[in-house]
Amino acid sequence: MDIEVLGAPRVTENGVPITAPTPESRHVLAVLAACPDRVVPVSVLADELARRTPPEHARAALHTAVRRLRERFAEALGAGSVRTPETVLSTRPGGYLLDTAGGRCDVREFEREAGAGYRAMGRGDFEQAAARLRRALDLWTGPALDGIDAGTWLGGRIACLDADRLSVLGQWVEAELALGRHRELRLALAGLRGAGAGRPDGPYLEALCRAEARVEALRTARPAPGLTLTCAARP
Repeated sequence: MDIEVLGAPRVTENGVPITAPTPESRHVLAVLAACPDRVVPVSVLADELARRTPPEHARAALHTAVRRLRERFAEALGAGSVRTPETVLSTRPGGYLLDTAGGRCDVREFEREAGAGYRAMGRGDFEQAAARLRRALDLWTGPALDGIDAGTWLGGRIACLDADRLSVLGQWVEAELALGRHRELRLALAGLRGAGAGRPDGPYLEALCRAEARVEALRTARPAPGLTLTCAARP
């Protein structure tokens, strides 16, 4: 199974995109995809669905959504598959789990590339840091879980992903500036703006604007003392 959530959510099983048949099943699939290979409690899923259905009916709506998603997985798996819908979307004590069976997950790729970039920054290898951090940013095609009306739990997950994206952006800018690539950085920032403008007033685009302003200032004059990109950055 392949999962993408760094943009519009997309789940593919056996090469077949899983199209959720109802808004409720789409929401459940998005929540499970946000934490693949981990048990998501029934209470969390029911609370998320309570935005769409009366709270007293949320658990029944969850069970219906799971059944309909398993029907879609059955179609994608086809006859003779060693995996079954019940193992792909499995019932676990207290919740449900979406089993990727080692498939691709863009969040895991993002974390891997970002981690490598942070480590390269720590040892002063700015060339490697810039390359790995840019790969992490390029995995984003828009706001995390774009198009999903998130509840409290999923909204928190999205906020964490957004914060990580800002952190990577800040460190990537620092790596590029350390290499003296001001002109290239201006063009790259413009490209990132076009690729991720799904939330025009969001912190990500605000950070891009600040980065662009900083690069322009450094390009045209000596940098003023203390001029920094004011977005989250990990040590």
